[in-house]
Amino acid sequence: SDPRKIWALISYPNAATYMQAQNLQSDTKYVAAAKAYDAIQVDKPAYTRFESSLLLAFGGQPKMLDPIEGAGLFELRIYEGYSEDAVRRKIAMFDNEEIELFHKVGLRPVFFGDMLVGPHRPCLVYMLNFTDMEQRNANWGKFLEHPDWNAMKAKPEYANTVSNIRKIFLEPM
Repeated sequence: SDPRKIWALISYPNAATYMQAQNLQSDTKYVAAAKAYDAIQVDKPAYTRFESSLLLAFGGQPKMLDPIEGAGLFELRIYEGYSEDAVRRKIAMFDNEEIELFHKVGLRPVFFGDMLVGPHRPCLVYMLNFTDMEQRNANWGKFLEHPDWNAMKAKPEYANTVSNIRKIFLEPM
């Protein structure tokens, strides 16, 4: 869409490393490398605005996974909950059962995260990757028809956990 959007995903091993990355002005290499960028004039901005989110990885998949070979489509999904408890219960559903089912049916996750800071809270965010839209649709079809999904979604502890789903499709540059 116009204006063009660029998404960047950065994984930090811990909160201390994230905090260090927020204060790079004492790093002489960084300051030197950023000199041209910092000199951008008001009439030629590099961007209009940027938005950031901070996510905490799920216990069921605590590290990002590499994309599949030939990944040409990434699906970023944001599951909004009506309360923090609803999001916690949906995260439990993923951790206890749903992530495993994703792998069984060919839904290949890159990451799962509980949004600590960012828009649409309370929510969780995850990303899947596919070769193309055809593979995406086929694998979601397998998931939705799977008996494990039908049993899982009927459990009372997982009832009313998602009030809105946002889907954003991304292509690698």
